[in-house]
Amino acid sequence: MPRKALLGANVALFVLIAFFGGYWLGQSPLAPFRLGPSGVPLGEDAELFEPFWEVWNLTHARYFDQPLDDVALIEGAMEGMLATLGDDNTRYLTPRSQAAEQASMEGEFQGIGAEVTDMDGAITIVSPFEGSPAEAAGLRPGDILRAAGGVELTGMDVGEAAALVRGPAGTAVTLLVERDGETFTVDIVRDVIKIPSVRGRINEDGQAYIRLNRFATPTPEELDALLRELLAESPTGVILDLRMNPGGLLSSVIDVADQFLPEGIVMTERFGDGRETIYRSTNEGAAETVPLVVLVDEGSASASELLAGALRDRGRATVVGETTFGKGTVQSVHQLSNGGGLRITIARWLTPDGFWVHEQGLEPDVIIPYEGIIDAEDDPQLQAAVDVLAGRPVISASSPAPGE
Repeated sequence: MPRKALLGANVALFVLIAFFGGYWLGQSPLAPFRLGPSGVPLGEDAELFEPFWEVWNLTHARYFDQPLDDVALIEGAMEGMLATLGDDNTRYLTPRSQAAEQASMEGEFQGIGAEVTDMDGAITIVSPFEGSPAEAAGLRPGDILRAAGGVELTGMDVGEAAALVRGPAGTAVTLLVERDGETFTVDIVRDVIKIPSVRGRINEDGQAYIRLNRFATPTPEELDALLRELLAESPTGVILDLRMNPGGLLSSVIDVADQFLPEGIVMTERFGDGRETIYRSTNEGAAETVPLVVLVDEGSASASELLAGALRDRGRATVVGETTFGKGTVQSVHQLSNGGGLRITIARWLTPDGFWVHEQGLEPDVIIPYEGIIDAEDDPQLQAAVDVLAGRPVISASSPAPGE
């Protein structure tokens, strides 16, 4: 077995000692096992952990490349333990990742100010934020970020790539950018960025277009203000764009759904022991009767699927685009004593009709393939949504099988 795999499997047990004492004993009224003053399990549990301590001590005593990085071993232990669950959504967050995720949910971070996505392994700019350093530096939608600070970004997870581009306000980052097949470098001084989770406008057909890029803490308030502004112009309908929206806070998506749905079920949360929590909308939404089209694609995940599924099942919207990602579970995030976090799956969620999107996604009513930049002039999915609202014929790429 490769050394890395062996280490991940064996040191995973370390977390049960190092962190259950700090997290579970601190967060839960019931401890999973008794710990002695030094953190070593008492009684029968001590035998369970003997192999771990043997591996820990032998590695520190015999491994040829010393000294060892104990922090890396501990983090590897946590990652190894969680990997045995077979759930990609339950994972350990390093202190850096935890801080970045928290900042994103609060609607503010320090960086260059650009929305990016992964397009065939290339970190691609969707849009620079208005007034941001990225906009001032001339970055455009479709630009590919090949490297940041000399670190190759191609093929990297989009979250990891974004963390490399971000940094303290006032510091500079050198980006290698590809545009139209040619590359160039640009130095950008980072700043404090206010992230708008919602933006919108009235299009040429008199329809309201609303782009929702995530469900963060300020999203419901931002959407409420935007809806009131746009609805004051009496639009003929609303296009709600959830493409490449990876999800976010459960509380935020329930509040957003309430703007478009009359009283009724939004979703059902089902826990492992069979308990259920039903989330409902009220009759207080600003856009409960306006004609509605929802745009989705394979990047629409979790909370985005929840909202699209609720609007579809309740007969409130026509869904246009491509089959969504397929993430039908709910996670909670817990702060750890080292500044990191534990994202853990606690339940599955179901649409009002009881559909579980997990690993299958939502299939749109009108299927329109597209691999370009969202909200560009030649965006066929957006044009299809415009046509659906206007009552013009739209040809779907394929139709759902009978009974689906």
